[in-house]
Amino acid sequence: MSPPAKPPPAQHPPAKPRPAKARPVADAASRADPRVRPQPESGGKAHPVYPSLAELIALEAAASGMSFSTRHPLNSVLAGAHGSRLRGRGLDFSELRRYVAGDDLRQLDLRASLRYGKPYVRSYTEERDRPALIVVDQRMTMYFGSVRAFKSAVAARVAALGAWMALRAGDRVGGIVFDDDGQKVFKPLRSRDRVQALLAEVVRVNGALAADKADRPAMAGLNAALRAAQALAPHDCLICIVSDFAGANEETLRALRVLAMHNDVVGVLVFDPMAQDIPRRGRLVVTQGALQLDIAVGRRHERQPLADFFSGRLREVADLLRRSRVPLLTIDTAHDEVAQLRRELGRGVGRGMGRGSAQGFARPAGGPR
Repeated sequence: MSPPAKPPPAQHPPAKPRPAKARPVADAASRADPRVRPQPESGGKAHPVYPSLAELIALEAAASGMSFSTRHPLNSVLAGAHGSRLRGRGLDFSELRRYVAGDDLRQLDLRASLRYGKPYVRSYTEERDRPALIVVDQRMTMYFGSVRAFKSAVAARVAALGAWMALRAGDRVGGIVFDDDGQKVFKPLRSRDRVQALLAEVVRVNGALAADKADRPAMAGLNAALRAAQALAPHDCLICIVSDFAGANEETLRALRVLAMHNDVVGVLVFDPMAQDIPRRGRLVVTQGALQLDIAVGRRHERQPLADFFSGRLREVADLLRRSRVPLLTIDTAHDEVAQLRRELGRGVGRGMGRGSAQGFARPAGGPR
């Protein structure tokens, strides 16, 4: 008797091809897919879009050796032709004493010297602290980046550096974090907890940015934040404004002048290299979440209007800040923020603002053309 025949092998229907997985648009503005929240990178690397609180706290060590104080080289952007463009802390009279070799002759008290027949000088002590206010822009105009990082992420890191610099100098630290929906104010305190609370708010507002978030009139949020700074810092404060200054207008100019009348004000302009030089070949896909536009930048008639828009906007901001006479530091999105800030704090005045021209901004060696 022969063994039973083996059943034929089962026939499976051919597998259906899987549909192609949709990829987020890689666009010139590099706006992230609103459904995806990238996690902070391991190894302590700076996240290009959403910096973490741990990353901003870790920048305390990087702030060592940097300061907004008046003790800068004579060619620094923070030093003016007569003394310093930043007042620094106030001075309290300490004592009247005999002159000794090496004393500053500008402190010579002529009346006391004539009265006693010998040179006397007046000595002063610097105030122990002063309020420092960090104003951080996290509007949708900051949610943009074409190379290393978004402007919003760069602003968050620069704001953290500024806060840690002020705290390490013994100052009280507060701030204003603003976006298109409003602002949150932190009164200055000499406390690590206050700095961490400020940075936590920066991270929270930064994390809410997404490509599908609606744009708002840019000037409204900026000018409202400057008005809040006037109320919080009436006089003798250090105010560091970190923004792209999008939407700046005559009201912005007036607010900056009012702030600078009785305070030390420093502007930190965060910009993307694309504002200076649009790529000359290839294609760019630009999106604002709902719509996208494919631009053949190799064609002059398509590239030039975009280049004129970016450069014109940057030029207008540069001119307005120049008219406000507020010292300006420029930080791009293509290079490390710590290295750029160190360079800018010691940068010569003439290298930053090119007579109101966007081309006058300092470009680091090896930077994008």
